[in-house]
Amino acid sequence: MSAKKSSSAARKARIEEMRRAERSRERRSRILTIGASVVIVAGLVVGGTVLIRSQSDGSDTASDAKATSGKFVTEKDGVKKWSAKLTQNHVTKAVKYPMEPPVGGDHNPVWQNCNGDVYDKAIKNENAVHSLEHGAVWVTYNGKASEADVKALAAKVKKTPYSLMSPVDDQKDPIMLSAWGVQRTVTSASDPNVGKFFETYVQGKQTPEPGAACTNGIS
Repeated sequence: MSAKKSSSAARKARIEEMRRAERSRERRSRILTIGASVVIVAGLVVGGTVLIRSQSDGSDTASDAKATSGKFVTEKDGVKKWSAKLTQNHVTKAVKYPMEPPVGGDHNPVWQNCNGDVYDKAIKNENAVHSLEHGAVWVTYNGKASEADVKALAAKVKKTPYSLMSPVDDQKDPIMLSAWGVQRTVTSASDPNVGKFFETYVQGKQTPEPGAACTNGIS
C-alpha cells in the first residue's frame, strides 16, 4: 500500500472514531438532560405540595414581609387614597400592613371568596387583600356599628358580586369601605357614599387584576 493510501485510510479511521465519540457524547448528554428534567419535575411537585399544605394548615404566623411605605391622602370626595404603589407579591407569612383594614400590599396566594360573601367572624387580612386585588370592595365594621346597619350592609353585599363583608375590631371607625388602594368611612348603611363607593370601585379602574375570580378561594 502506498504512503498516500495509508494516510487516507488513517484519516478516515480518525474521522470515524471522532464521529463515534460525538455520538457517544450526544447520548450521554440526552441521558443527563432527561435525568435533570425528571429531578426538576419531581422537585416542583414536592415543592407545590409543601406550598399547598402550608397554605391550608394555617400555620404561617411569623411575619417577614416588609410593610408598604406611604400614607393616606384624602380626596375632595372623602375617599382616602394610598400615596405609594402597593406591592403585589404572594407570601405565605403574615404581613404587617401599615393601615387597618389594609387596602393592598403583599398577600396570601389564595383569595377570600368575595362573590357577595358575608362573614360574621374576622378573616385574615392577607386573604382579603388578595380579593381587593381582584377588584372587590370590602365592607368592615367594629363593635360600635349598629345591628341595623350591619344587617343592611350585609344585604347589600349579598346581592353584589365582587364584594365581601367581615368584622374588624381594631379599625378606627364603626363602618369602613375598602378597595385596592382606597378607603373611606361612612356614617351608616343609608349613607349615600356607600352606593357611590360600590359603583366606583367594584371592579373599578383601581383593580390590578380585573375579572379575576372571586370564588373557589377561602370561604
